[in-house]
Amino acid sequence: MFRSWSPWITGPLRFLIGAAGLYAVLCAVAFLAQRRLMYFPEREGETEAIHRALGHGLVPWSDARGRLLGWRRVVRRQAPRMLVLHGNAGDALGREGYLAVLEAAGFEVVLLEYPGYGPREGERSEASLVADARAALRRLREESKTPVFLLGESLGSGVAVQVAAAERGAVAGLLLTVPFARMTEVAAQHYPYLPMGLLLKDRWDSLGAVRGYPGPVAMIVAGRDEVVGAEQGRRLAKGCPGAVRVWEIPDANHNGLPLLPGRPPWSEALAFLRSHVQTQGLGSAQALRGGQRGDVERASASGRSPLS
Repeated sequence: MFRSWSPWITGPLRFLIGAAGLYAVLCAVAFLAQRRLMYFPEREGETEAIHRALGHGLVPWSDARGRLLGWRRVVRRQAPRMLVLHGNAGDALGREGYLAVLEAAGFEVVLLEYPGYGPREGERSEASLVADARAALRRLREESKTPVFLLGESLGSGVAVQVAAAERGAVAGLLLTVPFARMTEVAAQHYPYLPMGLLLKDRWDSLGAVRGYPGPVAMIVAGRDEVVGAEQGRRLAKGCPGAVRVWEIPDANHNGLPLLPGRPPWSEALAFLRSHVQTQGLGSAQALRGGQRGDVERASASGRSPLS
């Protein structure tokens, strides 16, 4: 067909067709490989993981069938539980830095391991991670009626928000660190030349989900977040229908939040959550007082966190 056309037409037309073909191939590769680009697990055998956990003073936490769910201390405390939902890279044991911070505030810490991470088998996907976290939450609720809070870090903030919206009566409060509003927007920032809104299977719409959770939400935002961007956390906070307070650390990057036991922003964020549980009649008499809806704190701090 092109033979009868002028070279001035056929040349550019062939170029456009070739470019469109290459772009289609690029989109197809991105679609097929997207979960490899989103989830970066650290894998190891269960024996090796248990040995590593013991070094942090932790033991396996299992479901009713004896299958590994995560890690916790040997001695249980009659204290509010904090279920830690980690980010997209590494594994749960890499978040041992949260232990001192949360325990200093009077919480019992439980580190959930995701399917396909650490020694656990399973699919790495939005549906799988959320379903597993919901099952873990129910497991904790079966143990006792002591309040359960969720700490969601980075990708884990998306898990936490969806679980809280689906199990709102079982979640006493949310602590979200370096959170995002919508994964499609984050992906578009990193891959502006691809239609990520159309390609993403795991969409992680935290802004939409958080509207279904009326409980208290504390957020710690990194002012120089190079992964999701600080504005994502600010937008998510505006979508919370209940009590919300934001601490923004201006000089921190995504993996650089300070982990300082008994110090702001952690001490204040955890006190804020416990104060609202006390107000609702769900917490202990020693729960600390916190802030009010819409408060935003900006602070400078040093140190490093294990976030990913």
